[in-house]
Amino acid sequence: MSRWRLTLLLTIGAVASAMLLPYTAGEAQLRQGALQQEIAEVEQQVDSIEADALATMPFLVPGSPQRLPLLGKILFFDKALSVNRNEACAFCHMPQTGFQGAIESLNQGAVAQPGSVRTRFSLRKPPSAAYAAFSPPLFYADKPGEAKCSRCFIGGNFWDLRATGLRLQSPTAMQAEGSPLNPTEMANPDPACVVRRMSERPYKGLFEGVWGPRAFEIAWPDDVDALCSRPNDNPPSSIGSEVPGPNTTPLVVKLSPADRARVQSTFDQMAEAIAAYEASSQVSPFSSKFDAYLAGKAELSEAERRGHDLFNGQAKCLNCHVDPKGEQHPLFTDNTTSNLGVPRNADLAFYRETQPDAFGYVPNPQGEAFVDKGLGNFLRSPENANEARKQLAPQFDGRFRVATVRNVDKRPRPDFVKAYMHNGYFKSLKEVVHFYNTRDTLPKCEAGSPGEKVSCWPPPENATNINTNCCDLGLSDDQEDDVVAFLKTLTDGYTAPLGSPPSSAAPPAARDN
Repeated sequence: MSRWRLTLLLTIGAVASAMLLPYTAGEAQLRQGALQQEIAEVEQQVDSIEADALATMPFLVPGSPQRLPLLGKILFFDKALSVNRNEACAFCHMPQTGFQGAIESLNQGAVAQPGSVRTRFSLRKPPSAAYAAFSPPLFYADKPGEAKCSRCFIGGNFWDLRATGLRLQSPTAMQAEGSPLNPTEMANPDPACVVRRMSERPYKGLFEGVWGPRAFEIAWPDDVDALCSRPNDNPPSSIGSEVPGPNTTPLVVKLSPADRARVQSTFDQMAEAIAAYEASSQVSPFSSKFDAYLAGKAELSEAERRGHDLFNGQAKCLNCHVDPKGEQHPLFTDNTTSNLGVPRNADLAFYRETQPDAFGYVPNPQGEAFVDKGLGNFLRSPENANEARKQLAPQFDGRFRVATVRNVDKRPRPDFVKAYMHNGYFKSLKEVVHFYNTRDTLPKCEAGSPGEKVSCWPPPENATNINTNCCDLGLSDDQEDDVVAFLKTLTDGYTAPLGSPPSSAAPPAARDN
């Protein structure tokens, strides 16, 4: 049993004995002092960034193209858009970690972030918001030559691709609509609640300037604020999708058809503004050392060069994290899905969130028996309206989105712990590369065994549809380190050291790889 899981269980027992009330794993997790302090620090950082963004509004030139991404940034950092006015989108996607989770004590253990209802934790690590805007709307490639893969899903956002982008033609915008309604995230019970909150915020004028003066022309019922103060406690459409499906979510705010249509339009506009911010150079700047190298403005070290060669060759990273030859701004993802056979992360609080919270919400009725099926769960859920694709679900059980490897090493300090993969099982890039290298050659062992992650691996979380085109790479320990060295060149915000001589790097078109 891991140290984090043991601490979690002991704390649950202490809380239960002291309170003699129903408890959840999330409540126990929240009571860890370090976690509370880190939450407060992230909240302060969110407030500061939002305040700085609001302060720039008076200086915008009317009609400036910067209005939309600025509005999106303000919305992204606005805590008031959550049910308890305490959690912004940015809470799980902070700049200092590459727009991923910035709470180190969670990265070390439970991984998933607490929601606006602070005792609710979701089941997955927050994906990076950086470069997500470049994912196309979800489609199924089943025609010869249509894509490099055959009979595969491409595009979409979230780990399970449920933000398809089909309605708005933007997976990022649809992702931005998911979190505000997710019971374990911002937990609003109705899109109308988000629109109502926006109508009271200091950026209302900017919103109307971008989208038109009628954005908030809605006849609100007298009880709207009371209704919007209660968290979304509707069960998810399928365990693992986290978000109530469109056919199962009652709309708690009673509006006329015209006002309901206005709410949906304004909610969509909010999402499109956030998508514009995520697509901007503030979130997706292509400013890493490797980008400078591609532009002929930086040299890679010997270790970084060796790592790049391995990345594109023996290490097989290029199979999914594509680095097209000569492309100026590679995304390092093919936007498909894969099951790598990652072991289960038993530290996830989600496995023990089996009791109703104060609002009657039960995140995980299955408890320890739950298996995250990823894309397969989405395909089965009411959120997927395509009946033909529901039949494909078993073929995609256990598959998750291939994430970009840009900013995988972005962190606020060198010893800051990040978590990797959908469940955060890995805690370092070295562990990730070692897994790819030895998954198929090292023996299996029980979780918690002395040699875990070094000389043996626990069995996969989901043993179906495992990718067999990786994971017996024959790399030496030094070669693993070289791959890690290259991955670190993908961190945004690179500046050449003072006194560096001009680069003699060849232009990208002249390079061998």
